[in-house]
Amino acid sequence: MYGRRLVGALAVAAMLSIRLEAQSTTDLAALSGLAPVTTLSRTSAGRAALGANYTVTGGIQAGELRQSALLPFADDQQQALRDVFESFGNLAQLADGLGTTLGAAYVTRAHYIDRTHFTELSQSVSDVAAYALAVAHGNSTAGKYFFANFTTDGRKPVSAEAKAIVEKIDGTVDMFGRAYGFPAGGPGAGSYGDARPFQTEPNFTRIIGRDYFGTPADNTVYNRGPMMNLTNSPSFPSGHTTYGYTGVLVLAFLFPERYPEMIVRGAEYGNHRIVVGAHYAMDVLGGRTLALYDMAHLLANDSAYVGQSYAGVQTIKDFRGAVVRARKDARKILETVCGKAIAECAREDIGRLSDPAANSAFYASTQTYGLPVVYAANSTRIVDVGKVAPEAGYLLTIAYPSLSLQQANDILSKTLGPGGGFLDDGSEFGVYSRIDLHAAARYAAVLTAGK
Repeated sequence: MYGRRLVGALAVAAMLSIRLEAQSTTDLAALSGLAPVTTLSRTSAGRAALGANYTVTGGIQAGELRQSALLPFADDQQQALRDVFESFGNLAQLADGLGTTLGAAYVTRAHYIDRTHFTELSQSVSDVAAYALAVAHGNSTAGKYFFANFTTDGRKPVSAEAKAIVEKIDGTVDMFGRAYGFPAGGPGAGSYGDARPFQTEPNFTRIIGRDYFGTPADNTVYNRGPMMNLTNSPSFPSGHTTYGYTGVLVLAFLFPERYPEMIVRGAEYGNHRIVVGAHYAMDVLGGRTLALYDMAHLLANDSAYVGQSYAGVQTIKDFRGAVVRARKDARKILETVCGKAIAECAREDIGRLSDPAANSAFYASTQTYGLPVVYAANSTRIVDVGKVAPEAGYLLTIAYPSLSLQQANDILSKTLGPGGGFLDDGSEFGVYSRIDLHAAARYAAVLTAGK
């Protein structure tokens, strides 16, 4: 069991690190949606947002800007160090969002033996997770060098079609490197552009502790090396955040009883990229938006997203159906491990995600990170999600099947976060930057209770 999944994990890692010169349809959709970040330096509102991005990021990393966190800051720093790891193979690292009892049952069956060997919950769960991660993290990876210097890997030029996405809106790449005085190739910056916070911020707080595997480490060895070297890895968007939100959504779909808590775990995981000094708030917001957008299109069985081939990953043509099958398998297995009904196991939680009020306050602090409005006209715009982003409703109907797609989209419309942010330019993708899945899931759970 360990060997087969090890091969799959390495294949996914290789697939994510190598981009072809010609971007895929889903890559182009991601680049188009994220592209408004390249225009920020052109307007006073955009420049204010860039400034706030820098200030908020530095404040969170240093502990000077205190959030409504789930843990005391010193403890949160230690969790952030553990969250540097990405458990692509089985999502075990994110399973604490399932709660004390159900999460423990999950990792009993699906856990890491070491950095490369792991067990799996079931084949159906592994296939769904691997395919979703291949799509979402692949799109995120496509954006790294594209937004840094119009390349696929730092050197190979992107296609003319991809480059035109930014050129037609008069955007500028290396947005953060230029804005913060660390342009590509300059002193202290990376070779390709979009230098990261640990390179640009004037103060950097070191976190000393143990990583996910209990190895003595600090955030420097995971930023500058040797454990992980990000000095030449462009910042936008956050790939870890894309992975985190994609992973927690898979687990939320399998165990809807923990949907709101899983979304909070995704927010925490993304926020930890700021805490360790690896990413800006804008990177995290971009990663979250991309994960939600991709997952909605997967659940809608959009032909550009399903039926695609990725090395070492089982092709899925009906993603929504695959999730339903995986859910049946996962729940049967964990009921046996837990010894009780899933709903009862899900309620038994004394961990850091057990306080609904604290969860809501923390999630709210990450919805926009307090960044200023860039598109003033959209800040008060009433959005009908069903008309602008109809696939979004599947993010709820997959977990709460008694809802119609229209009802789900209506819930998303009612619970949308603040508008006019740096990605909310009026596009479909921009709407996903406003979606508040934590509030929406709580609303849906109440509405469908007993059905």
